[in-house]
Amino acid sequence: MTADHSFLDLVLGASFIVQLVMLLLLAASVASWAIILRKRRVLREAQQGADGFEASFWSGGDLTSIYRDVTQGGAAATDMAALFEAGFREFRRLVQQQGISPEQVLEGCHRAMRVAQMRETDRLERNLATLATIGSTSPYVGLFGTVWGIMNSFRAIGTVQSATLAMVAPGISEALIATAMGLFAAIPAVIAYNRYADQVTRLEVRFDTFTEEFAAILLRHAHAGRAAAGGGRA
Repeated sequence: MTADHSFLDLVLGASFIVQLVMLLLLAASVASWAIILRKRRVLREAQQGADGFEASFWSGGDLTSIYRDVTQGGAAATDMAALFEAGFREFRRLVQQQGISPEQVLEGCHRAMRVAQMRETDRLERNLATLATIGSTSPYVGLFGTVWGIMNSFRAIGTVQSATLAMVAPGISEALIATAMGLFAAIPAVIAYNRYADQVTRLEVRFDTFTEEFAAILLRHAHAGRAAAGGGRA
């Protein structure tokens, strides 16, 4: 309890600038943990959604049935299902038009899936830049508070004829608290940023792989549809 009271006394007794630095670092730490917890849930759901959709897609089901399952319920598809929905919706639209080659159909589907992938990637990467900013700037903000506090301590020494350690220790201690708070805010943010950026990169690779594989499937369907239409006219 004594240590807690002494810590609080140091914070309350700090100069206004050092207190402002501590307040900023506390706000940065709270914001960082809010982003970390929310991003952890979003990325976990994205990975689980990609696993579930891939299992359903590669089980050999009909594409139309999968599209119906994805679009039913009214909620917008996310993650890998969003790529499938965009690509297959564009495929169904283009194959109904006359005079479009299978390669043009593929190009349109590929473009639609790329746009959907960019949206999903942007959603997954949202607020990661904030984590990176907190992780990179918090130690320097804390260091500024430390330098300011130590500067005030040495200024106080200059006003007295004989200085003792007891006189400067509180000022230096309160200054070092700012550095500690800067590290407390920065370390979790840096760890979380590196971890989540790696997970987003892995999901992007899965999205790229699925886009190419699904595009090849759609190209085969487009060729088969054109061949069937040609046979019917003959």
